[in-house]
Amino acid sequence: MYALVDANSFYCSAEQVFRPDWRGKPMVVLSNNDGCIVAANRQAREAGVEKFKAYFEMRGLCEAKGVIACSSNYELYGDLSSKMMEVIGRFAPEQHVYSIDESFLAFHQCRQAIPDLSHHAQQLRRAVWRECRLPVCVGIGPTLTLAKVANHAAKKVQGYQGVCVIDSESPRLAILAQLKTSDVWGIGRRIAKRLEFMGINTALQLAAMKPGQARKSFNVEVERTVRELNGEACKGWDQTRADKKQIFSTRSVGERITCSDSLRQALCKHAGVAAEKLRKQRSLVRVMMVFASNSPYDERPQGFKQVYRFAYPTDDSTQITAAVASMLDQIYAPGVRYYKIGVGLIDLVCGEHAQGDLFDESASNPALMKVFDSLNQRYGRDSLFLAAQGINPKWAMRRELLSPQYTTRWRDIPRVKC
Repeated sequence: MYALVDANSFYCSAEQVFRPDWRGKPMVVLSNNDGCIVAANRQAREAGVEKFKAYFEMRGLCEAKGVIACSSNYELYGDLSSKMMEVIGRFAPEQHVYSIDESFLAFHQCRQAIPDLSHHAQQLRRAVWRECRLPVCVGIGPTLTLAKVANHAAKKVQGYQGVCVIDSESPRLAILAQLKTSDVWGIGRRIAKRLEFMGINTALQLAAMKPGQARKSFNVEVERTVRELNGEACKGWDQTRADKKQIFSTRSVGERITCSDSLRQALCKHAGVAAEKLRKQRSLVRVMMVFASNSPYDERPQGFKQVYRFAYPTDDSTQITAAVASMLDQIYAPGVRYYKIGVGLIDLVCGEHAQGDLFDESASNPALMKVFDSLNQRYGRDSLFLAAQGINPKWAMRRELLSPQYTTRWRDIPRVKC
């Protein structure tokens, strides 16, 4: 049996950990530069707030309904997530952290030690709340996909009280009949639309499809999903998250960029972020894309894009940053007020099986990058960085509604008066 533990409206719940007076109130969290709503708790959605809408369009409604708005506090979310995952990991011999707010657990050969999985899941929820003050839901099933389905039911279907266990045919059929195909893990919007044309609208109808037909009509992943919905385990940890085929670091800036030096610094900053992600999944890049533009709402929208091909695949931040800086003349145009910029690594290869070259004079320096990453991981991002990205950037991300970083900044540590 597998379990999926998922935090409820994680960003909003994280903001409420150190603000008990916010609990139970409508709340939203905004994207970079306070652009759009990326998280909304149940109370905010009931008040009519829509996710992924621009905040300036929802601001009036939020103020009228008393909805609390916060800028994204990534430092707080990351630290609370690590603490939550540590607590969750104590409840099973195997754990796989799937995302910042989701974690899979495996209960293989644990039946004698854990005879009642439902009671065990309730204990897990209480432990996470007691030690982290984060509400979570737990879904348990014989496959990873059914664990996802059970978690969806634990959140959305009345009567489960945050825990749903699919351990027999009766709950499996009942829950699948209430689940849309678009809500099934691994079924994207396009596939769901095609399934709808075929008359398949629920997860139960999808589970009734013959696996061979699913593979022929779609692909092997849909076939695996069909088999998993029927209780046949086809996915493991290594298949739950494959390496990315492309890596992008892009963002709109807090203050418009109008000079070449600021544009160079901003692009080099994104190059460093993308390179760090590249090394984390042990890949190398062969082709990189650099782009910058003003706002599409400007009177005269302008965008610039350049592609760079490396002579040899690399993951070295110094090489990637130098390549970005060399393309500045093709990206910068006087008079353009740049608003959105980014770097994309678009042709990746596996770094573990890379073929070396005797004539590669600019070989990567993995030892240096290992030290680079370890120091930033230990002391926080940008504790060590390349000077090309600047020291005090004026274009940095705008977070006007940022809450304190209660657990990662000394001056923000809460003070308790007794």
